[in-house]
Amino acid sequence: AIYPNDGADYGTLSMCADVAMYRAKAAGRNTFRFFTKEMQDQSERALYLENALRRAIESGQLALHYQPQISLDNNRVIGVEALVRWIHPKLGVVSPSEFIPVAEDCGLILPIGEWVIRTALSQLKQWHRSGVEVLAPLVMAVNISAVQFLRGDFPATVARILAEIGMPPDCLELELTESVALGNPDEAIRLMGVLRAQGVRLSIDDFGTGYSSLSYLKRFHAYKLKIDKSFVRDISRDPDDKAIVEAIIGMARNLGMRTVAEGVETAEQMAFLYDRGCDEAQGYFIAR
Repeated sequence: AIYPNDGADYGTLSMCADVAMYRAKAAGRNTFRFFTKEMQDQSERALYLENALRRAIESGQLALHYQPQISLDNNRVIGVEALVRWIHPKLGVVSPSEFIPVAEDCGLILPIGEWVIRTALSQLKQWHRSGVEVLAPLVMAVNISAVQFLRGDFPATVARILAEIGMPPDCLELELTESVALGNPDEAIRLMGVLRAQGVRLSIDDFGTGYSSLSYLKRFHAYKLKIDKSFVRDISRDPDDKAIVEAIIGMARNLGMRTVAEGVETAEQMAFLYDRGCDEAQGYFIAR
């Protein structure tokens, strides 16, 4: 690392250089990385977010928003997806795409993830107790990161929270991306089997955007496939997206799985999904 003589914090520069060296080594031999001012800014931002995240739960800065999922058979709300939001007193709204990776890197994803499951199930119990029949039975979908899923005894944590709140396991749907199979696929499949045996529902999120593997899909035995919004966005005019969505719906049906389309924003998209036999939909067209 070459440090410029500009009065910068050499401690921070050294940390950023270490990160650059680590990434270069991780990429294999005969590679190189440039150390730039942008790397220093990103590292300082990540360090600031990490320290702020440690206080976010206790200070009530995290909140959950719930996006409805409707059945395309009858347009009834049959589930909601819990979406975590962080409103920092100085930074304002911090995007999950920014703070979730930070939480995963520093291990805070474990307490944050447990808080999300507990808060979402508590809200679901409150809705069930309200006596509003349109919301019963309602399933709560919660996103689970690969780090959260594979660390500790995740099935035991889920079972403990369900027991403490007093909710049945089939009211909870855990959304897992295909990345859970990377690194340790056998352990991921074992954990999914334990959760299924407990009665918890499992869905594969963002299907088709990552390292899609039909062999993993066969072994996952998931309850539902989520069609990523990147395929839904242009289905009214892009023949490739139309073909991909039709293929996913047909494959899921043949495997005995349900499908839910994300990012539905227009009546044309809804009509296409209905005509092709998609089971569920969510997005701004239905509710933000």
